[in-house]
Amino acid sequence: MKNILSLAALALLAACTAPQPPTSDAARDLAPTGKLRAAINLGNTVLAQKDAASGELRGVSVDLARELARRLGVPLELVPFDAAGKVTAAVQSNAWDIAFVANDPARAKEISFTPPYVIIEGAYVVPESSPLQTNEDVDRAGVRIAVSNRSAYDLYLSRELKQATLVRAPSPPASLEMFIKDKLEAAAGVKQPIVDFAKRTPGYRVIPGRFMVIEQAMGAPQGREVGARYLREFIEDVKASGFVAASLARSGQKDAAVAPPAK
Repeated sequence: MKNILSLAALALLAACTAPQPPTSDAARDLAPTGKLRAAINLGNTVLAQKDAASGELRGVSVDLARELARRLGVPLELVPFDAAGKVTAAVQSNAWDIAFVANDPARAKEISFTPPYVIIEGAYVVPESSPLQTNEDVDRAGVRIAVSNRSAYDLYLSRELKQATLVRAPSPPASLEMFIKDKLEAAAGVKQPIVDFAKRTPGYRVIPGRFMVIEQAMGAPQGREVGARYLREFIEDVKASGFVAASLARSGQKDAAVAPPAK
Protein backbone atom coordinates (compact mmCIF):
# COMPACT_ATOMS: atom_id res chain seq x y z
CA MET A 1 0.00 0.00 0.00
CA LYS A 2 2.85 2.37 0.92
CA ASN A 3 4.48 1.67 -2.43
CA ILE A 4 1.28 2.50 -4.27
CA LEU A 5 0.92 5.76 -2.34
CA SER A 6 4.55 6.64 -2.99
CA LEU A 7 4.13 6.08 -6.72
CA ALA A 8 0.98 8.18 -6.71
CA ALA A 9 2.76 10.98 -4.87
CA LEU A 10 5.65 10.90 -7.36
CA ALA A 11 3.23 11.03 -10.27
CA LEU A 12 1.47 14.03 -8.74
CA LEU A 13 4.79 15.81 -8.15
CA ALA A 14 5.87 15.18 -11.74
CA ALA A 15 2.57 16.54 -13.02
CA CYS A 16 3.03 19.69 -10.96
CA THR A 17 6.60 20.32 -12.05
CA ALA A 18 6.27 19.40 -15.76
CA PRO A 19 6.08 22.36 -18.18
CA GLN A 20 2.50 23.39 -18.74
CA PRO A 21 1.21 23.81 -22.31
CA PRO A 22 1.48 27.40 -23.54
CA THR A 23 -1.84 29.19 -23.43
CA SER A 24 -1.61 31.78 -26.24
CA ASP A 25 -1.26 31.14 -29.98
CA ALA A 26 2.07 32.96 -30.03
CA ALA A 27 3.41 30.94 -27.10
CA ARG A 28 2.31 27.69 -28.70
CA ASP A 29 4.07 28.68 -31.93
CA LEU A 30 7.28 29.94 -30.32
CA ALA A 31 7.52 27.40 -27.49
CA PRO A 32 5.86 24.22 -28.77
CA THR A 33 7.60 22.07 -26.13
CA GLY A 34 6.29 24.22 -23.29
CA LYS A 35 9.53 26.15 -22.81
CA LEU A 36 11.24 28.83 -24.88
CA ARG A 37 14.68 27.69 -26.09
CA ALA A 38 16.74 30.79 -26.89
CA ALA A 39 20.00 30.47 -28.86
CA ILE A 40 22.58 32.86 -27.41
CA ASN A 41 25.59 33.76 -29.56
CA LEU A 42 28.55 34.25 -27.22
CA GLY A 43 30.75 34.89 -30.25
CA ASN A 44 29.36 38.43 -30.41
CA THR A 45 30.28 40.12 -27.15
CA VAL A 46 28.10 43.13 -27.94
CA LEU A 47 25.04 40.90 -27.59
CA ALA A 48 26.01 38.39 -24.91
CA GLN A 49 28.71 37.79 -22.36
CA LYS A 50 29.54 34.94 -19.98
CA ASP A 51 30.67 35.80 -16.46
CA ALA A 52 34.11 34.23 -15.97
CA ALA A 53 33.51 33.47 -12.29
CA SER A 54 29.87 32.35 -12.16
CA GLY A 55 29.32 31.21 -15.75
CA GLU A 56 26.13 33.30 -15.85
CA LEU A 57 25.04 34.55 -19.26
CA ARG A 58 24.13 38.21 -19.59
CA GLY A 59 23.76 40.94 -22.19
CA VAL A 60 21.02 42.40 -24.35
CA SER A 61 20.08 39.13 -26.09
CA VAL A 62 19.79 37.36 -22.72
CA ASP A 63 17.63 40.18 -21.34
CA LEU A 64 15.39 40.06 -24.42
CA ALA A 65 14.99 36.29 -24.14
CA ARG A 66 13.98 36.58 -20.49
CA GLU A 67 11.51 39.36 -21.20
CA LEU A 68 9.97 37.44 -24.09
CA ALA A 69 9.56 34.29 -21.97
CA ARG A 70 7.96 36.38 -19.22
CA ARG A 71 5.43 37.88 -21.62
CA LEU A 72 4.64 34.50 -23.15
CA GLY A 73 4.27 32.94 -19.69
CA VAL A 74 6.66 30.04 -20.39
CA PRO A 75 9.96 28.86 -18.84
CA LEU A 76 13.19 29.89 -20.56
CA GLU A 77 16.13 27.72 -21.57
CA LEU A 78 19.26 29.52 -22.77
CA VAL A 79 21.16 27.54 -25.43
CA PRO A 80 24.68 29.00 -25.80
CA PHE A 81 26.80 28.87 -28.98
CA ASP A 82 30.30 30.25 -29.56
CA ALA A 83 29.63 31.49 -33.10
CA ALA A 84 26.70 32.82 -35.12
CA GLY A 85 27.35 30.31 -37.89
CA LYS A 86 26.76 27.49 -35.43
CA VAL A 87 23.49 29.10 -34.33
CA THR A 88 22.16 29.28 -37.87
CA ALA A 89 23.32 25.74 -38.70
CA ALA A 90 21.47 24.43 -35.65
CA VAL A 91 18.09 25.55 -37.02
CA GLN A 92 18.14 22.37 -39.13
CA SER A 93 18.28 20.17 -36.02
CA ASN A 94 15.49 22.06 -34.20
CA ALA A 95 17.92 23.03 -31.43
CA TRP A 96 16.26 26.37 -30.64
CA ASP A 97 13.00 28.30 -30.90
CA ILE A 98 14.35 31.85 -31.12
CA ALA A 99 17.80 33.18 -31.96
CA PHE A 100 19.72 36.45 -31.89
CA VAL A 101 21.82 36.82 -35.05
CA ALA A 102 22.25 39.35 -37.83
CA ASN A 103 19.71 39.38 -40.62
CA ASP A 104 21.17 38.19 -43.93
CA PRO A 105 19.55 37.05 -47.19
CA ALA A 106 21.29 33.66 -47.00
CA ARG A 107 19.98 33.07 -43.48
CA ALA A 108 16.45 34.26 -44.30
CA LYS A 109 15.88 31.11 -46.33
CA GLU A 110 15.54 29.18 -43.05
CA ILE A 111 14.95 31.90 -40.45
CA SER A 112 12.13 34.45 -40.22
CA PHE A 113 13.70 37.69 -38.95
CA THR A 114 12.36 40.66 -37.06
CA PRO A 115 13.47 44.19 -37.87
CA PRO A 116 16.84 44.91 -36.24
CA TYR A 117 17.03 45.89 -32.58
CA VAL A 118 20.75 46.81 -32.51
CA ILE A 119 23.01 48.24 -35.21
CA ILE A 120 26.73 47.47 -35.08
CA GLU A 121 29.60 47.65 -37.56
CA GLY A 122 32.10 45.35 -39.20
CA ALA A 123 35.78 46.32 -39.08
CA TYR A 124 39.18 45.05 -40.19
CA VAL A 125 42.32 44.64 -38.09
CA VAL A 126 45.74 44.48 -39.77
CA PRO A 127 49.39 44.33 -38.68
CA GLU A 128 50.78 47.72 -37.66
CA SER A 129 53.19 47.71 -40.62
CA SER A 130 50.53 46.75 -43.19
CA PRO A 131 50.23 48.92 -46.32
CA LEU A 132 46.43 48.56 -46.08
CA GLN A 133 45.04 51.89 -44.88
CA THR A 134 41.38 51.95 -45.89
CA ASN A 135 38.56 49.42 -46.07
CA GLU A 136 38.70 49.60 -49.85
CA ASP A 137 42.41 48.71 -49.80
CA VAL A 138 41.65 45.30 -48.30
CA ASP A 139 39.98 43.95 -51.43
CA ARG A 140 43.08 43.30 -53.49
CA ALA A 141 44.84 40.21 -54.84
CA GLY A 142 47.00 38.41 -52.31
CA VAL A 143 45.12 39.67 -49.26
CA ARG A 144 43.88 36.89 -46.98
CA ILE A 145 41.16 37.80 -44.49
CA ALA A 146 40.40 35.72 -41.40
CA VAL A 147 36.67 35.40 -40.65
CA SER A 148 34.40 33.35 -38.42
CA ASN A 149 32.66 30.76 -40.57
CA ARG A 150 29.11 31.71 -41.63
CA SER A 151 29.17 34.90 -39.59
CA ALA A 152 27.26 37.91 -40.93
CA TYR A 153 30.49 39.47 -42.16
CA ASP A 154 31.61 36.20 -43.79
CA LEU A 155 28.32 36.03 -45.70
CA TYR A 156 28.52 39.70 -46.67
CA LEU A 157 32.18 39.64 -47.74
CA SER A 158 31.60 36.42 -49.70
CA ARG A 159 29.20 38.41 -51.89
CA GLU A 160 31.10 41.70 -52.02
CA LEU A 161 34.81 40.94 -52.31
CA LYS A 162 36.24 40.68 -55.81
CA GLN A 163 39.96 39.90 -55.25
CA ALA A 164 40.76 39.18 -51.58
CA THR A 165 40.45 35.66 -50.15
CA LEU A 166 38.48 34.67 -47.06
CA VAL A 167 40.02 32.16 -44.66
CA ARG A 168 37.46 30.66 -42.29
CA ALA A 169 37.74 29.60 -38.65
CA PRO A 170 35.03 28.03 -36.45
CA SER A 171 34.51 31.06 -34.16
CA PRO A 172 35.51 34.73 -33.82
CA PRO A 173 38.30 34.06 -31.26
CA ALA A 174 39.61 31.23 -33.44
CA SER A 175 39.71 33.54 -36.47
CA LEU A 176 41.89 36.04 -34.60
CA GLU A 177 44.19 33.26 -33.41
CA MET A 178 44.49 32.06 -37.01
CA PHE A 179 45.14 35.65 -38.18
CA ILE A 180 48.16 35.86 -35.87
CA LYS A 181 49.43 32.29 -36.25
CA ASP A 182 49.26 32.19 -40.05
CA LYS A 183 50.36 35.80 -40.50
CA LEU A 184 47.31 36.70 -42.57
CA GLU A 185 46.98 40.18 -44.04
CA ALA A 186 43.72 41.07 -42.23
CA ALA A 187 40.97 39.81 -39.96
CA ALA A 188 37.32 40.86 -40.09
CA GLY A 189 34.81 40.99 -37.28
CA VAL A 190 32.36 42.95 -35.18
CA LYS A 191 33.99 46.31 -34.51
CA GLN A 192 33.94 46.31 -30.69
CA PRO A 193 35.77 42.97 -30.23
CA ILE A 194 38.16 43.89 -33.06
CA VAL A 195 39.02 47.17 -31.33
CA ASP A 196 39.50 45.35 -28.00
CA PHE A 197 41.80 42.83 -29.68
CA ALA A 198 43.98 45.58 -31.18
CA LYS A 199 44.20 47.39 -27.84
CA ARG A 200 45.45 44.34 -25.95
CA THR A 201 47.65 42.91 -28.73
CA PRO A 202 50.77 44.96 -29.59
CA GLY A 203 51.63 45.26 -33.27
CA TYR A 204 48.11 45.51 -34.69
CA ARG A 205 45.75 48.34 -35.64
CA VAL A 206 42.14 48.74 -36.73
CA ILE A 207 41.41 50.25 -40.13
CA PRO A 208 39.26 53.38 -39.57
CA GLY A 209 35.57 53.33 -40.38
CA ARG A 210 33.60 50.23 -41.27
CA PHE A 211 33.21 47.83 -44.15
CA MET A 212 29.55 46.99 -43.36
CA VAL A 213 26.59 47.72 -41.11
CA ILE A 214 25.39 44.67 -39.18
CA GLU A 215 21.69 44.57 -38.31
CA GLN A 216 21.18 42.38 -35.27
CA ALA A 217 17.72 40.83 -35.15
CA MET A 218 15.66 38.13 -33.50
CA GLY A 219 14.63 35.15 -35.55
CA ALA A 220 12.45 32.06 -35.44
CA PRO A 221 12.53 29.01 -37.73
CA GLN A 222 10.59 29.56 -40.95
CA GLY A 223 7.03 28.28 -40.77
CA ARG A 224 6.14 29.72 -37.37
CA GLU A 225 4.17 32.64 -38.78
CA VAL A 226 2.09 33.46 -35.70
CA GLY A 227 5.21 33.51 -33.57
CA ALA A 228 7.13 35.56 -36.13
CA ARG A 229 4.44 38.26 -36.12
CA TYR A 230 4.54 38.36 -32.33
CA LEU A 231 8.35 38.72 -32.39
CA ARG A 232 8.18 41.65 -34.80
CA GLU A 233 5.72 43.46 -32.51
CA PHE A 234 7.83 42.55 -29.46
CA ILE A 235 11.02 44.01 -30.96
CA GLU A 236 9.36 47.27 -31.92
CA ASP A 237 7.94 47.59 -28.40
CA VAL A 238 11.23 46.96 -26.56
CA LYS A 239 13.02 49.46 -28.81
CA ALA A 240 10.40 52.16 -28.27
CA SER A 241 10.13 51.61 -24.52
CA GLY A 242 13.86 52.03 -23.88
CA PHE A 243 14.31 48.39 -22.82
CA VAL A 244 17.03 47.72 -25.43
CA ALA A 245 18.92 50.93 -24.64
CA ALA A 246 18.86 50.22 -20.91
CA SER A 247 20.09 46.66 -21.43
CA LEU A 248 22.97 47.79 -23.64
CA ALA A 249 23.98 50.33 -21.00
CA ARG A 250 23.90 47.73 -18.21
CA SER A 251 26.22 45.44 -20.16
CA GLY A 252 28.64 48.26 -21.00
CA GLN A 253 27.97 48.34 -24.75
CA LYS A 254 28.00 52.10 -25.18
CA ASP A 255 29.12 51.96 -28.82
CA ALA A 256 26.18 49.83 -29.99
CA ALA A 257 23.18 51.78 -31.32
CA VAL A 258 19.54 50.90 -30.88
CA ALA A 259 18.00 50.35 -34.29
CA PRO A 260 15.43 52.92 -35.48
CA PRO A 261 11.73 51.99 -35.69
CA ALA A 262 10.80 49.75 -38.60
CA LYS A 263 9.17 51.51 -41.52
